[in-house]
Amino acid sequence: MKIPLGILLPEVDAKKSNIEKYLPEDCFIITVGDRTTEKMTDFGLTPSLQIIDGQEKRVKRNTPSNAEVKTNLTCDNPAAEITPQSIDTIKQAFSSQTPVRITVNGEEDLLVLPVCIHAPENSVV
Repeated sequence: MKIPLGILLPEVDAKKSNIEKYLPEDCFIITVGDRTTEKMTDFGLTPSLQIIDGQEKRVKRNTPSNAEVKTNLTCDNPAAEITPQSIDTIKQAFSSQTPVRITVNGEEDLLVLPVCIHAPENSVV
């Protein structure tokens, strides 16, 4: 887990023009985390799948706007775990009307792993 699965864009370089360089046409954009989701939507880049937990660095925060979200799903996922329910919810999200938002009761950080396993071929996480 120390080695990124692909290109890692540090926060300091997370500007719209830099992000767009890595987004192929018609890709399925996936964000994991409230801040990442908020940043993408602020740039006008609506993620097809958004996974949030209403926290940033374990501190409660306002959830990013969901004005464009078509499908809302929820799951329970305690810190430091990946639950079967979370995996099932992620799979369900990939066959739901987009954009999809999964709100996690618990912690969403590790859910990037099942997302990478089950994501469509044209996905960018």
